[in-house]
Amino acid sequence: MRVNKRREGGGEEVKVITPTAEMMSCHCLTLQATGEEDPEVEEKEEEENNRPGLHPQSVACHRTQDPTSMAESSASVAEAEVSFRKFAVHGDTKATGKEMNGKNFAKLCKDCRVIDGKNVTATDVDIIFTKVKAKTARVITFEQFNQALVELAPKRFRGKDQQEALPLLYGLIAGKGPANVGVTKVAKAAAVDRLTDATKYTGSHKERFDESGKGKGKAGREELPDTSGYVGAYKGQGSYDDKVKEA
Repeated sequence: MRVNKRREGGGEEVKVITPTAEMMSCHCLTLQATGEEDPEVEEKEEEENNRPGLHPQSVACHRTQDPTSMAESSASVAEAEVSFRKFAVHGDTKATGKEMNGKNFAKLCKDCRVIDGKNVTATDVDIIFTKVKAKTARVITFEQFNQALVELAPKRFRGKDQQEALPLLYGLIAGKGPANVGVTKVAKAAAVDRLTDATKYTGSHKERFDESGKGKGKAGREELPDTSGYVGAYKGQGSYDDKVKEA
């Protein structure tokens, strides 16, 4: 305890007692031993909990959750939904992208490397697809797709809990699209270019293409009757109207 002396305006001497660090420490130890709460701490916690728009439980959650990680997780889910729509319409021109069949779900898991052949196999994917879909349905929605990922995450990333494995699984899927495996690519070589150059064709093959190299279609394959009214090989075809105007 420290005692300071000062004089008030009337000239009287007043003693001011300032608690030292040792006294504050003893005060805290006494409160811990008796199980009592410090009134100042209780008052601060009450003010924080009574802030408008915040529930005491939401305050605790706000303290523990990282806003950056929450934003990244939301972005991964949004990108995963885009990938879901891409795979959902793959190979089906009538698909809307809102539902995915089992074949495309297996393709998604394969192309995005969810299936690694060790922890997750094609059989695991089929079993989980059957588990999350409706009994009479053959497709799953995006909500059911998320349930399937919850089931797959601990399998794909062994040794990690669900909260750690699920964002990693979303990271594998986010932004991905169907891989065009097995699609024949156009070969580009000097020999191929020479064979596909329409300007070098001769004979009847030359008549199947116009000057720009574009095919004429049926007109290049069959002899269509000329109904223009002009004789064959007439060079002034289409000039009649111009001559009438000049006259």
